[in-house]
Order: sequence, then C-alpha cells, then structure tokens
Amino acid sequence: MDRKEILEGLKEILLLIKPSLDLSAVTEGSQLISDIGLDSLTIMLLSLAIENKFKIKFEGTLKFNTVGEVIDYIQSKA
Repeated sequence: MDRKEILEGLKEILLLIKPSLDLSAVTEGSQLISDIGLDSLTIMLLSLAIENKFKIKFEGTLKFNTVGEVIDYIQSKA
C-alpha cells in the first residue's frame, strides 16, 4: 500500500471522527493536535479505527505528531 492510499484511508477515518474537518487541508505535514484538532479521546478513536482499517496492531506507547508519522508507522507494519 503506498503513501497516497494510506493518506486517503486516514482521511476517511478522520472524517468519521471529526465530520466538520476540511479534508483538503489534511496533508502528511498536518499536526494531529494543533492542525486537525484531535484530543486524547479522538486520538484513541483514531488508533482503534486505524487498527481495524489497516489490519495492524499498535505496540507499546506511541506518540505521533503528524499525519506523515502515522503513515510511516502503518507502512512499517503492513
């Protein structure tokens, strides 16, 4: 799965979590907290949805700052 496909999948998930989000503004450089506006609850929901959609399991405590870091992680587990 390439980066573009993963980004599109993440956008689908983000839209479910934050329906008011402007997806055209979401890029690999987008900050999860300051740009997208996620909080601890929505980050947990994002994690669960990523595990389900991409069939991966998060291991240990992970801290992602940007969408690109999430994509890197998904690619490393796929």
